[in-house]
Amino acid sequence: MNTSDDSLFDSVDLGDETLPNRVGLAPMTRTSATADGRATTEMARYYAKFARGGFSFLITEGTYPDEAYGQGYDDQPGIANDDHVEAWRRVTDAVHDEGAPIFAQLMHAGALSQGNRYTDERLAPSAVRPKGEQLEMYGGRGEFPEPRAATADDIGDVIENFVAAAERAVDANFDGVEVHGANGYLLDQFLTTYTNERDDEYGGDVENRIRLTAEVLEAVRAATPDGFVVGVRISQSKVNDPDYRWPGGEDDAAVIFERLTDAGADYLHVTEEDVTTPAFESGPTLTELADRYGDVPVIANGALEDPDAARATVDEGADLITLAKGALANPDWPQRVAEDRPLEDFDFQRILQPDATIDESEVPEPADADD
Repeated sequence: MNTSDDSLFDSVDLGDETLPNRVGLAPMTRTSATADGRATTEMARYYAKFARGGFSFLITEGTYPDEAYGQGYDDQPGIANDDHVEAWRRVTDAVHDEGAPIFAQLMHAGALSQGNRYTDERLAPSAVRPKGEQLEMYGGRGEFPEPRAATADDIGDVIENFVAAAERAVDANFDGVEVHGANGYLLDQFLTTYTNERDDEYGGDVENRIRLTAEVLEAVRAATPDGFVVGVRISQSKVNDPDYRWPGGEDDAAVIFERLTDAGADYLHVTEEDVTTPAFESGPTLTELADRYGDVPVIANGALEDPDAARATVDEGADLITLAKGALANPDWPQRVAEDRPLEDFDFQRILQPDATIDESEVPEPADADD
């Protein structure tokens, strides 16, 4: 195949990075760090294989930012202290050796935390028990605990902790960070109407509910070097509520994407179970809305493992796409598509059951010294 005729293999500028194609690795929770949150040598090899397989940029799994309320899962990696920084350097070095940039996704779980070594308490915008039940493949079971409502001081701490985590990401040689504002975690809990019952400047209308995500972005952008990529991930659906939609429809989307762009985001990473479908009952997709109302590159994620679906999403406004299931089944997906080789189907039972940890079959053997 002549990749010069394929939009997936156009080069794209992102911050100071020039990416050789439009295909990146999506963040995926794999709960394979040490109990105290350090990334492992196994994780370094796991991430490096995707760079070796042609993915032009990688985004890590959700990484907790603090030694307070941020952690969401047992054996989740953190970037909350110097030991975490040192451990992540093994990962960033391994990925850079393969020629790709890597961004750390900064995730505060909020009320969806189901494993936190630092506290048994959960923090949220309001004292509202989350819908659904904890995720067994990430070690949880039963209902979520009821969280406590964040005070003004707590909100200030959240912002400061995101900033400190971003500064540690710089020290760990990451090329950027992604602020996780999606999927029902803390920042998304502020945006979501039924989890946010506040009557202060962080509650009420959509302008107030998106405020914390925007303030985190502004603070992280101000604290990190020029050229260091600062993106944000945004969704309507959640891990515990896949059917939620912004009640204001496109009007809400306009406010959200314009505000996040104004806050200094270098990209908008939109994600849904299937990002190719309309964002609401009919009309444009979330990708199209982000392209319409944002003023920065758009990354699309969700049901794009078929190359034709990925190309169509680029045609409708995505500058980049990220793959999760498609990448797990095909760590060399970009190379396979470029060479017109067949793709393997994703096997959920084999890869993500009974839990979502990295297993030995996913980690390549070290190359021989002569290779």
